[in-house]
Amino acid sequence: MEELAPETARDVLRLVEEAAAVDGQPAVSEQGRLQLRGRRAGVRHVLLRDDEGELIGYGQLEDSDPVEAPAGELVVHPDRRGRGHGRTLGGALLAESGKRLRIWAHGGHPAARHLAQVLGLSLFRELRQMRRPLAGLDLPDARLPDGVTVRTFRPGKDDTAWLALNAAAFAHHPEQGSLTQRDLDDRKAASWFDPEGFFLAEREGEIVGFHWTKVHAEEELGEVYVLGVRPGAQGGGLGKSLTAIGLRHLEAKGLPTAMLYVDADNLPAVAVYERLGFAVHETDLMYRTES
Repeated sequence: MEELAPETARDVLRLVEEAAAVDGQPAVSEQGRLQLRGRRAGVRHVLLRDDEGELIGYGQLEDSDPVEAPAGELVVHPDRRGRGHGRTLGGALLAESGKRLRIWAHGGHPAARHLAQVLGLSLFRELRQMRRPLAGLDLPDARLPDGVTVRTFRPGKDDTAWLALNAAAFAHHPEQGSLTQRDLDDRKAASWFDPEGFFLAEREGEIVGFHWTKVHAEEELGEVYVLGVRPGAQGGGLGKSLTAIGLRHLEAKGLPTAMLYVDADNLPAVAVYERLGFAVHETDLMYRTES
């Protein structure tokens, strides 16, 4: 189905939260959870219910990338696992995608890896979550390139310019680079959004880089949520300086730990983060069909 009724969306979100309490992290990403509300272009939902009509599993397929295969996520309630429901949902997503599918295994749990094998999928992408303590943060001074100043994001006024820079900075990235105004509005409406933690680097009035931080209050985690530099402005230390500015902001909020996500094959970024004291905490895996 292409749209969930509000009460069904709430049931799905509750299912995701109950599973996350057992698994240690949500099986459906932030973007996937945002896409539970209203109709989204290219997004389809699969519901799995038992004989009494109780929701026991959920799958989502996003087919908005003009090149890549549709991307899927799925979750089965912890009390209903081990009965083939994951395979049923995975098979449904395969059918919905025309047997051309990419699917996430968040946390890389053994059961998810086994399901990928059962569905005939191969490992395609490794996304690392890295963490470092913020207590006693010891970072070099943030030395900005000549002519660059940093300020915070102004909701509404900076939306268009930021979306354009984000698309340019992440043209190679299938999820982040395709963010729309609606996607940005969803995040601005979230309880965690704080423009004071969203830093923009400018040169002659033009945004050339940014560091958007995020606070996970319940987990007491600060996140390097998105960090981007305009093509052509890279290589001058701007990304490193913006990272330091954001980390100091998170430290000042009294958070004990910082986290971030980075693709394992992005070796330059991994090296930068390792030099800043980050180490791998856990890994998300993406599998895909061979065709």
